[in-house]
Amino acid sequence: MEVIFILLPLGIFIALGFLGLMIWSWKQGQFDDLEGPAHRILYDDDQDMIPHQDEKTQKGSIKKK
Repeated sequence: MEVIFILLPLGIFIALGFLGLMIWSWKQGQFDDLEGPAHRILYDDDQDMIPHQDEKTQKGSIKKK
């Protein structure tokens, strides 16, 4: 029975901690866009991985032609 005096306040403390974290995440905007990340995985982003030529290389290849 004495354990209840430890576990009950501990449980309330943990619940209030999670409630505080939830409110903090709402204020930080963690739940603003719920559908964006789910749709973002479907986009093809291979073009971002292709290295672009710099201007010197492009100008040099034009002069050689």
